[in-house]
Amino acid sequence: MKKVCTILLLVFIISCKSKKNEHSAVIVESSKVEAVKKNRAYDLGTRLLESCNTSRFKPFTKDEATDKVIQNATPEKITATCLKIRHRNGKFNFIKLIDITYLKATDEYIFRYKIDYEKKYFMRELIITVNEDNKVSAISTKEVKPKPL
Repeated sequence: MKKVCTILLLVFIISCKSKKNEHSAVIVESSKVEAVKKNRAYDLGTRLLESCNTSRFKPFTKDEATDKVIQNATPEKITATCLKIRHRNGKFNFIKLIDITYLKATDEYIFRYKIDYEKKYFMRELIITVNEDNKVSAISTKEVKPKPL
């Protein structure tokens, strides 16, 4: 009987053992992020969106972006995307930082920007991921539905 009680007590203690609850993604303040990461995200994002206005895209370098981003950011793909977005949204004006999310598992920062366009009918966001090597590892844009009041 003592053995059974001891085993049950042990099982109970083990099952109650607290586990570290690490969040995989945390929103961080801009002041806590290295300037090189913030500048890289802003500069490459602005450069990409400005190319829609000028029809001239300066390709990303290996120091700025990962091979995957460089391969996907072809002038043909950018031109096609720009044509769709420019038709719907008009001329690109500027981007404004919404928030920065830190991914602990991959040591990456995700920068979300609100994109301001000439036409105000549709809202768009620019999402840029910067890895631990200060290279852009992902870039995407999406249309955002306004939140109901």
